[in-house]
Amino acid sequence: MVIFEHVSKVYNDRYEAVKDLSLEIAGGELVTLIGPSGCGKTTTLKMVNRIIEPTGGTIHVNGKDIREMDPVQLRRGIGYVIQQIGLFPNMTIAQNITVVGKLLGWSKQKCLERAEELLRLVDMDPAVYLERFPKELSGGQQQRIGVLRALAAEPDIILMDEPFGALDPITREQLQGELKKLQEKLHKTIIFVTHDMDEALKIADRIVLMRDGEVVQVAPPDEMLRNPADEFVIDFIGKNRLLRSPDEVKVEEVMIKNPVTIESNRGLAEALERMRKRHVDSLMVVDQQERLRGIVTIKDIQTGIHKKGSVGDLLDGAVVGVQVGQTVREAVYTMAEHGIGYLPVIDETGKLLGLMTRSSLVDILTDVLWYSRDAAKQ
Repeated sequence: MVIFEHVSKVYNDRYEAVKDLSLEIAGGELVTLIGPSGCGKTTTLKMVNRIIEPTGGTIHVNGKDIREMDPVQLRRGIGYVIQQIGLFPNMTIAQNITVVGKLLGWSKQKCLERAEELLRLVDMDPAVYLERFPKELSGGQQQRIGVLRALAAEPDIILMDEPFGALDPITREQLQGELKKLQEKLHKTIIFVTHDMDEALKIADRIVLMRDGEVVQVAPPDEMLRNPADEFVIDFIGKNRLLRSPDEVKVEEVMIKNPVTIESNRGLAEALERMRKRHVDSLMVVDQQERLRGIVTIKDIQTGIHKKGSVGDLLDGAVVGVQVGQTVREAVYTMAEHGIGYLPVIDETGKLLGLMTRSSLVDILTDVLWYSRDAAKQ
């Protein structure tokens, strides 16, 4: 358990990096610290193991005031993972993993057994990797070793300072998943600094969102998505991520922008070629002012391809759509009522702005189901 009680950090130029921070992190909890650059999240993390000394307030780690603990002993009991990894290039993977264990007086056999055990946790064959050196590993593999080194001495608390920030998106996502699996097995107390809201939402038990050295909101991911504390939280999360009622989400928020169009005076062969190139089976037909005239499908064009004429000649004059400002609920009802899988989105002048499809609604409808389920419980 980590408890911050009115903690502050003020630098010599009187800059307040952290202001009156009070926060309790339970044992076995994974908490992410997130916020804009300069908000104090990394400073907060580094005060836990006294890499940065607090100016005021108290931090308790497992019931002990860290000011009364020897800094070296404190750090040996807390795992620490950084973005730069910091593996020792002249040491083997086994030696890198157990470097803290060796400082604690572990035998060579215990170090070896612990390194083998940890490598198996992340599906890295000890027979292959134990005697390799860091330069022989990929960036993702090196970061895995960095995490294992933090776990090696079995600390109750692990600090992680943007550990996956320098990795490519695919490797980063894999390591996020592996961290979640490790946490489910080991139940460590993890404080994780990130600047990526998607990462925080994926891995955290609770998110601590900071701004200008202060905590703005502390909440589990689902609660923060449903009940953001203020406009800053909404803007930082991004409105597209918020879990809202279907009556609150407007069609323009989830529509596909720039749908494939064709002007009504164009020929059918051109329309068919445009479908082929853009990999679609329908086109939004517009006039020269980009006002919606109708929709033609590949079936319509195949039926009329041997006739002379334009795309506009295939239109029957009836088109179903929705206007900006209408809600997702209204769009869903309209789709169901007419038995169609797409809806053009237009403005008050009839200008085409976007397209609603069943696939574009999948994410928001999933959120709607969760919203409805939770509302029914209340």
